[in-house]
Amino acid sequence: MREIAHLQHMNIGSGFRAFALRGGEMARPIDPFLGVDHAWMSAATFQTHPHAGFSAVSYLFLDSETGVRNRDSLGTRNLIQPGGLHWTAAGRGVVHDEVPVHTGKTVHMLQIFVNLAVEKQDAEPFSLSLEPQDVPVMHLPGVKLRVPLGSFGEARSSLRPPTDVCLLDISLDEGASLAVPVSPGHSAFIMPIFGAVEINGEPFDASDSGLPVFQAQATSHDITLEATRGSAKVVVFSGLPLNQPVHWQGPLALASAEALAARITAYQRGEFGSV
Repeated sequence: MREIAHLQHMNIGSGFRAFALRGGEMARPIDPFLGVDHAWMSAATFQTHPHAGFSAVSYLFLDSETGVRNRDSLGTRNLIQPGGLHWTAAGRGVVHDEVPVHTGKTVHMLQIFVNLAVEKQDAEPFSLSLEPQDVPVMHLPGVKLRVPLGSFGEARSSLRPPTDVCLLDISLDEGASLAVPVSPGHSAFIMPIFGAVEINGEPFDASDSGLPVFQAQATSHDITLEATRGSAKVVVFSGLPLNQPVHWQGPLALASAEALAARITAYQRGEFGSV
């Protein structure tokens, strides 16, 4: 079953622009993802802020002009390099911020928000990092495929995040095609990054606001990609839906209104710590 999700333009000052995808109250149709921002950032944009109840993930494309400095209340101080990924499992609460290493140079990235199963939303926060050179890469005819999360064929990411998801960064030469398998019971969606592609024979373009979402199926199935007018890049997201409520307030998202209120109170009391 396929449907179309729509991206929204987001601009914050002159240093941040993005195409934003959000899943709504029940995080449908992209569950277990809550949202994705395909973003370009060239200046410090977001003040230090809290998260709770889900994971905040940053993945930098290889064409980023600079990296990102990441800090959090766990004591993490690291540099996310172009091609690298950092996963912050916020759990019961964490405070963090991310800024470009060099102001004026552009970070091309994905900001990905991944839900946590309700039994993990009160767990202690932690973080995971994957350096660019540690991302598995596959070369197929006309195709370069990076696997920062999950697996494709024999290529498997070394990260074991608290929500089992797959993220494939796929570059295709003109006319090249690829079949991407989706596991039984998993949902998937495809975000064109640049260029024109046919997805299961239907044309999509990175300049369009719509992107295809494939709802969970009981059996495994393939999604076919083909670059049709020059080279193209797409990202394929997939994961097992959690099918649980999502209650949002700003950068906090919990499975119940009561849990959300408790985390807001905890943050106001300073229990998330500081950077």
